[in-house]
Amino acid sequence: MLDVREPEEMADGVIPGSVNIPMDYVKERLSELPTDRDIVVICHLGQRSAYITTQLNALGYDRAVNLVGGVDAWLRQRG
Repeated sequence: MLDVREPEEMADGVIPGSVNIPMDYVKERLSELPTDRDIVVICHLGQRSAYITTQLNALGYDRAVNLVGGVDAWLRQRG
């Protein structure tokens, strides 16, 4: 999982195993992203991650998908 939130947003909750690369730094850190497996892109509500997912898909990361509803929805489902 690729968490594109800003570091100060991480206090709201973190999905275990996710890697934080803030949205503005994803393009310059593409070498850190896997090309051989799925990438679930997450943010707080799902809007920024949807944008980054579209950008990654355009760059050939066909296995990048957006977590609809973001960390907020994930936390609500956990109860």
